[in-house]
Amino acid sequence: MRHTLPIAPQFYVTAPQPCPYLPDRMERKLFTALQGEGAERLNNALSQQGFRRSQNVLYRPSCADCAACLSARIDVAAFQPSRSQKRALRRNAHLTRRATSPWATDEQYELFRRYLDSRHADGGMADMDVFEFAAMIEETPIRSRVIEYAHRDTRALTAVSLTDVLDDGLSMVYSFYDPDLHRDSLGTHMILDHIDIAREADLPYVYLGYWVPGSPKMGYKSRFSGLEIYLGGRWQAMKNPQAHDAIQHPLSTDPIAEQVANIQLPDRWPTRD
Repeated sequence: MRHTLPIAPQFYVTAPQPCPYLPDRMERKLFTALQGEGAERLNNALSQQGFRRSQNVLYRPSCADCAACLSARIDVAAFQPSRSQKRALRRNAHLTRRATSPWATDEQYELFRRYLDSRHADGGMADMDVFEFAAMIEETPIRSRVIEYAHRDTRALTAVSLTDVLDDGLSMVYSFYDPDLHRDSLGTHMILDHIDIAREADLPYVYLGYWVPGSPKMGYKSRFSGLEIYLGGRWQAMKNPQAHDAIQHPLSTDPIAEQVANIQLPDRWPTRD
């Protein structure tokens, strides 16, 4: 008699390294491979539990002495643009949107390099070459799109977002833009446009990655109304950003075994004879 056994994903933990967001803290990630016929279902299930995708890997912060990183998403139905966000839309009214398959181009890489050199020259991606960039864009086992924003008249590429399409929303995996136009609030514009795309597609959420209270790099995410954070094993509306200040955040995490045991996998998982 033949028996079928579930192919459960295996979870691992990275070695500690300096945190890119908060000084004097160490970063550690819990991660698993994203591959095979169950990749789409696994990505949807774990995204709803605070995980993020990077190429063929799903990860979530699992730092030994800090729990400041909070997965964030926007409830599209609850979102109302602020005055400054409306101004950002007007400033970028000349941009046109083009959604393409996840395929890297030289024009994208040139813009990406200018963005990194200007905004994140000391970050973990600072040395990424054209082949690594292509892998970041193209190595995806799920439904992903590259959203390009270009000047209506000159056609100059101005901003780009690598975006995953989930069952319940859009996940902005990585975004970059022309650093010479930082006053145009292009990052804000891309999020606002993704809210419009989600609304048109009847998708309830836009996933923004991690919000880190106390980190200037991440402060902009808390300015969006309808923001929800994944905390205590559930999504909840963020009412007061100051209440989650990194200095006041509880510096403790559950043991790795307990974290893994609490992860909810898809109901229908592929089996092997």
